[in-house]
Amino acid sequence: MYTLYIGNKNYSSWSLRPWMLLKELQIPFDERLVPFDNLSSFETFRSFSPTGLVPCLIDGDETIWESLAIVEYLSEAHPPVWPYNKSARAWARAAAAEMHAGFAHLRQDCPMTVSLRIRLHSISPGLQKDLDRILELWQQGLNRFNGPYLAGNRFTAVDAYFAPVVFRLQTYCFQLPEFAQNYVDRMLCSRAMQTWAQAAQEEPFREPAHEKEIKALGEWLEDRRS
Repeated sequence: MYTLYIGNKNYSSWSLRPWMLLKELQIPFDERLVPFDNLSSFETFRSFSPTGLVPCLIDGDETIWESLAIVEYLSEAHPPVWPYNKSARAWARAAAAEMHAGFAHLRQDCPMTVSLRIRLHSISPGLQKDLDRILELWQQGLNRFNGPYLAGNRFTAVDAYFAPVVFRLQTYCFQLPEFAQNYVDRMLCSRAMQTWAQAAQEEPFREPAHEKEIKALGEWLEDRRS
């Protein structure tokens, strides 16, 4: 059985992606949550991940320490990871890779914090550009492949890659066009997303630097953490 090492569910967008994929495709795995520590996370995580980062997948003697590499590794044994249709698969891979490598303003201005609801003090031009591009991608995928998921009628890796964006859009209370809100609602209603969100709310962990960063971004409307 696979072992997936992840960080705090309230904060770790990178951990969510392979976790969500495994859950949605009903691929058995053993979850190992190792909380972030402001002073010693790197050394702690180095005990299982060569980069000292999460996520990290262990499969027997194989260690896969990077999220997109984990997705591709899983796809070799589990073809439903990507769409079966060639065009949809090509689009999904490109969209997932764009999410993986880009959208720096979204990551910086809207750190993932699943259990909070925040009204930003302002939306920078860079953040607005990222949001516009995400909506453009979503509309393209939903229209081209007829939904209700981004690359067709079932959940695939490209949806897993945008799962943290879905949580961010909820956290920061963005107003969305109808097609995007429908997709967000569908994702948030999934059992996997609800399970992750509930666990995030129940986590006792707080990472001081992350909390300080988030506190400065806007008005906290709600904190759902226990």
